[in-house]
Amino acid sequence: MQDPNYVKKAFSRIADRYVVTNHVLSLGTDILWRKKVGRIVADWNPAEVLDVATGTGDLALEIQRRCPDAKVTGSDFCEEMLAHAAEDGVRETVVADAMNMPFSDDSYDVLTVAFGLRNMASWPDALKEMRRVLKPGGHLLVLDFSLPTGVLRGPYRFYLNKVLPKIAGLMTGEGDAYEYLAGTIEKFPSGKDMCGLIESCGFTGAEADPLSFGVASIYTAVA
Repeated sequence: MQDPNYVKKAFSRIADRYVVTNHVLSLGTDILWRKKVGRIVADWNPAEVLDVATGTGDLALEIQRRCPDAKVTGSDFCEEMLAHAAEDGVRETVVADAMNMPFSDDSYDVLTVAFGLRNMASWPDALKEMRRVLKPGGHLLVLDFSLPTGVLRGPYRFYLNKVLPKIAGLMTGEGDAYEYLAGTIEKFPSGKDMCGLIESCGFTGAEADPLSFGVASIYTAVA
C-alpha cells in the first residue's frame, strides 16, 4: 500500500525530532490518545505485549507504566527510531519488519500498533502477520489517524495537506516526508471499512472508537 523504503528513510531522517514534532502538530492530543490505549491494554491484564512499529517507544513506555508485570517488547524496522526507544526506557527492543516478524506463532497476549499500520507495504499482509504472532483469543489494538466526518472534514483536510507539512518542515527540515504521510491518511481506511479489513485478516469482533471528533481512531479485535 505504501513505499516502505521511502518510509524507512524518512523516519531515519526525523528520528531525533519526531516526538516533539508530533506533540506540536497534534496540540498534545496524541499523548492523551496513548494514555487511553494504555488503559485499555491494562484492562486486558496481559503477560506478553508486542508494540509493532514502536518508533521512539511512546506507546510501549505508556504500556510499561500501566502494566508493570508484563513483558513489553517494542519492534521497528527503523534502527534510528528504535535506538531512541531504548534510550528512553523501553526495556525490550527488536529490529524487525512488521511484514515478516522474527517471532513464533501464538507468542503474545496483546499486539499494539500506533500510527504504523498505515505506512506498511500491505495492510492485509501486515494484519495477517500480526494475527500469526498473537495467541488465540489475544487482543489486537490499532491506533491511527482517520478523517473526521461532517463539517470538520473539509477544514481538517486543509490543515492536513496545506498547514501540517509546512509546520513540520520548519521543525524538521523534512516537509516532503510529512506531505507523504499526510497523503497516506487520505488513503487509509477508517471506521467500518477498517473493521471489515481487520476481520477479513482472521480477527473477530472488530470495533472502532473515534477520537477527537474522528481525527484518530482506536480499533480493537480478537485473534
